[in-house]
Amino acid sequence: MQLVDNDTFLKQLTTLFESTKDKGTVWLTHKRLTHDGEDATMDDADPDGEKEYPCLIRVTDGKKANFSTHVVSSDLPKFHTAYGSLLKPSFTTLRKRDKKCEKLRAEQLAKRKQRMAEPVVVSGPKRGNGRRKWQRKVKAAIKQEQAKERSAKWEDEGAKAQRPAP
Repeated sequence: MQLVDNDTFLKQLTTLFESTKDKGTVWLTHKRLTHDGEDATMDDADPDGEKEYPCLIRVTDGKKANFSTHVVSSDLPKFHTAYGSLLKPSFTTLRKRDKKCEKLRAEQLAKRKQRMAEPVVVSGPKRGNGRRKWQRKVKAAIKQEQAKERSAKWEDEGAKAQRPAP
């Protein structure tokens, strides 16, 4: 990982975005930098919390390009304006959500719930002609009951998870 100053970071990021415009991925990571380089101590040296920490910003494309920068909190607004103006044009290469696929999934889910709500009517002879048809209906009825039980159990667990603790 190559540590560079802020201006060089923005220039290298611009070239990285241009190189991955047609195809490729860029990972951006923002973190508060708390490590000073020496061993960490557990004592609370600054009880008021007045210490200002720099921001560590890393960039990689997963292959060759790995670089980062430290941004001091006093320079952060200036850096973010330049950084934001650099990011906005690169957002045009993002893929849009596939709403058609989401709609299809929602329709399939509604259809499945509707099928689960309709009872399977088991009628016909137990022996003789139509026996296989009767067996398939019995099996479908059992499968539907199991699916209803699983669905009810899943909804109960979801409701318990959403309930606030007393």
